Amino acid sequence: MNNLTSADLGWSAQDTLAEGEIPGRVIAVHRNRVEALTPDGPVDLPLYDEPLAVGDRITLAEGRIASLLPRASVLKRRAAGEAREDQLIAANVDTLAIVTSCNADFNVARIERYLAIATQAGCLPLVVLTKADLCEDPREYRRSAERISPLVTALVLDARDPEEARALDAWCRNGQVLALVGMSGVGKTTLQNALTGESAATAGIREDDARGRHTTTRREMRRTLAGGWLIDTPGMRELGLSDVAEGIGEVFQDISDLAADCRFRDCAHEGEPGCAVARAVAEGRLDEDRVRRWKKLLREDQINSETIAEGRARRKGLQKMYNQGAARGRWKRGDPE
Repeated sequence: MNNLTSADLGWSAQDTLAEGEIPGRVIAVHRNRVEALTPDGPVDLPLYDEPLAVGDRITLAEGRIASLLPRASVLKRRAAGEAREDQLIAANVDTLAIVTSCNADFNVARIERYLAIATQAGCLPLVVLTKADLCEDPREYRRSAERISPLVTALVLDARDPEEARALDAWCRNGQVLALVGMSGVGKTTLQNALTGESAATAGIREDDARGRHTTTRREMRRTLAGGWLIDTPGMRELGLSDVAEGIGEVFQDISDLAADCRFRDCAHEGEPGCAVARAVAEGRLDEDRVRRWKKLLREDQINSETIAEGRARRKGLQKMYNQGAARGRWKRGDPE
């Protein structure tokens, strides 16, 4: 891929280069090397001192990465397991397309999770609904998606129809970066083929749960036919939240506004007197399930965002509370100590 300009690679007039440096854009990150694009073409580079993400803007000098430019946005998740580390998904993404199909894959809680991550990262969220032929009324899925949050723009399209898929050109032209996220089997690779002109292999889905096999095995940034960039991501079954409290607040702005009117500042919305959230649920102005999902995301984010010391103190406090509860139970029964 030659004849790329600095603007194609995401540079603006305000970005400067030191003498001997050239601009680059990370298109893939491997265990022991980095693939990047420069105005002179693709290059393989050694790893940098800092973790890199697909989409990062870098400068190169003497065949190595000289610097990492500030990120306009960064998508990340809490990695699975006990490591308690954040995993970079992509950087400098303008629009995050949350791809889901009009079948059993459509999951409001998962979409809310993606929306919180996109909003915290500073990306424009877009919900793309595929496989409209599998349901009687795809418009109902679009309405369901748009009801999740005022932040949502939703599109219904047939990913197998290149002309319909090219409706996404509006979000990946003129150097703009569009990232696709979603479960396997929802049509991300098919959309990628239509938007880039490539012919990556696709796979079907299981009939019992509408889940698919992983056809995308790594994140990679590709040039689109419209002159922008596309980042496809492997299907992620786990999407842990970390440091996205503000994003959750924006996605659930209706509940956040009500919570500000609670009598107590530390209201847990679990039946305390003067709880504005509980009152709205009782009056039918707020969906109880939506409140439950909101609290679940906030709890998860709090736990994943705390330091090791904070986590140790929280667990110690919980254990003390359990022990005190058990002791009170023995005293009431008259059991010997």
